[in-house]
Amino acid sequence: MLEELLTEEEIVVDRSFEGPIISVKDLRNSFGDQVVHEHLDLDVKRGEIIGVVGGSGTGKSVLMRSIIGLQTPDEGSIEVFGESLLGKSEAQTIDVRKRWGVLFQGGALFSTLTVAENVMVPIREFYPQMDREFRREVAKYKVCLSGLPAEASPKYPSELSGGMKKRAGIARALALDPELLFLDEPTAGLDPIGAAAFDNLTRELQQTLGLTVFLITHDLDTLHAICDRVAVLADKQVIAVGTIEELLAMDHPWIQEYFNGPRGRMAAPQPKM
Repeated sequence: MLEELLTEEEIVVDRSFEGPIISVKDLRNSFGDQVVHEHLDLDVKRGEIIGVVGGSGTGKSVLMRSIIGLQTPDEGSIEVFGESLLGKSEAQTIDVRKRWGVLFQGGALFSTLTVAENVMVPIREFYPQMDREFRREVAKYKVCLSGLPAEASPKYPSELSGGMKKRAGIARALALDPELLFLDEPTAGLDPIGAAAFDNLTRELQQTLGLTVFLITHDLDTLHAICDRVAVLADKQVIAVGTIEELLAMDHPWIQEYFNGPRGRMAAPQPKM
């Protein structure tokens, strides 16, 4: 949608890269004396939904923030679409940042802007030359894509339910037609019906738009329903990456407690959507 409104000269992206969409090597993050990550490695494949799980304090959000440039690691390397991001300015990474969208926990919408205006924020930032009417058309399309009714566009975040705020956040994350989508606890605070609906939306968007999805969650239902692989953070590292079936075959105590503990799934995993 957005690309249809821009000339070929204005779109400078190379979509031919065939390696891991995200490649994190030997990452170290610390806050004072507290080391959160040490020698952390993770590769994310094109087109997959990868779930990232771990106990409190294992640095799931810190990992995501490191990848998108909001946290500067002490050591290591981060590549997205084959481009190294560490040590570069925002201007040097602008073409890569245009290719991802982020849904922060809670939606992180601007309270003084309407839903449509929130969606237009990244468009205005990266494409200031775009005509305002074009921006409105893009915003209208993205709101529809998120599953929100058209009448939600002129509303403010305070007028939305929790589920609608999440969808508004998704609409904004999709504003630039990204190839990569970061979701931080997208179903947190939603009732089971709303959470399942959001899972359905995530899988539909991933399949329809060809997205790669990096998803931080504690929701076991989400992991079983839509994640192709799961990365487990523990002991300051990614200790395992695989399907749920592969993880269940491992004897690490945290993995066993997480998937088979008091809140584990009692029934067999359901087929992916």
